[in-house]
Amino acid sequence: MLVSCVAYQAGRKLADIAPEAIGSYVARPECFVWVALQDPDPGELGLMQREFDLHELAVEDARHGHQRPKVEEYGDSVFAVLHMIEVVDGELEVGELDIFAGPNYVLSVRNRARKGFADVRARCEREPHLLGSGAGFVLYALMDSVVDRYFPVLDLLETELETLEARMFAGGSSRANIEAMYALKQKLMVLKHAVGPLYEGVGKLYGGRVPRVCAGAQEYYRDVYDHLSRLNQSVDSLREMVTTALSVNLSLITLQENETTKRLAACAALVAVPTLIAGIYGMNFRHMPELEWAFGYPLALSMMVGIDAWLYTRFRKSGWL
Repeated sequence: MLVSCVAYQAGRKLADIAPEAIGSYVARPECFVWVALQDPDPGELGLMQREFDLHELAVEDARHGHQRPKVEEYGDSVFAVLHMIEVVDGELEVGELDIFAGPNYVLSVRNRARKGFADVRARCEREPHLLGSGAGFVLYALMDSVVDRYFPVLDLLETELETLEARMFAGGSSRANIEAMYALKQKLMVLKHAVGPLYEGVGKLYGGRVPRVCAGAQEYYRDVYDHLSRLNQSVDSLREMVTTALSVNLSLITLQENETTKRLAACAALVAVPTLIAGIYGMNFRHMPELEWAFGYPLALSMMVGIDAWLYTRFRKSGWL
């Protein structure tokens, strides 16, 4: 579906145009066309390929989707793939944004993502002195918007980890805690897969030799690179914290099992003493001593109660009961 098709010249909007008129505007000096597509069909991508002379390999990647985040250079143009992560009912949904940027055009293809980039277009149009630098600034603005949307996701995962840690020390269900932590680790892996490869790709867009499209906006790409560096470090730190939390949770389970074992051992000892005494006096051999003694029965009961009381006191002091 075509979202928008707009022609710009010298940093200012000329007009909303039809896709068939793209060629005439692209041919003008200091003019570039910004087209936005959402979940396009092969026919729409084919039309854009003809109008902008897009490289067939890049178009193939955009058509099939599910690509790894990357930044590739095809002659005078740049092809970038970014993952769009949205939180829906506590789960992470991953969409994809494919960006084709050339000397006089920008084509953004959004797949499996709900939130668009109307705010990015409005921001660019409010800054004609920057938009005048052409497709390079638009490419930066789109990348910056996607990267900025990662931060709320990261904050949500940090809050989720804090909640799980509090629940873990509050004595919640150990199995439920482990399952929740493992689910959190999977979410962090989704974010890592979005940030890590893009971090490497954006590093090619500033400093040293850069694609000609990006030559006028290197300081802006460096800013995106810094954001990705922070995200990458934060994700790695969170993953280590989750791993540590899992280890602590397993240690707590072991401690709890040890406490249970000690209590069972103490109870077994309390039961064993009267069982031993009763077993000895219950053998009923004919010549056993004390069988004819009048105080034998109360003495045996007193021994059972006395020894158990002593054991109970010792176990209480040791923390076993």
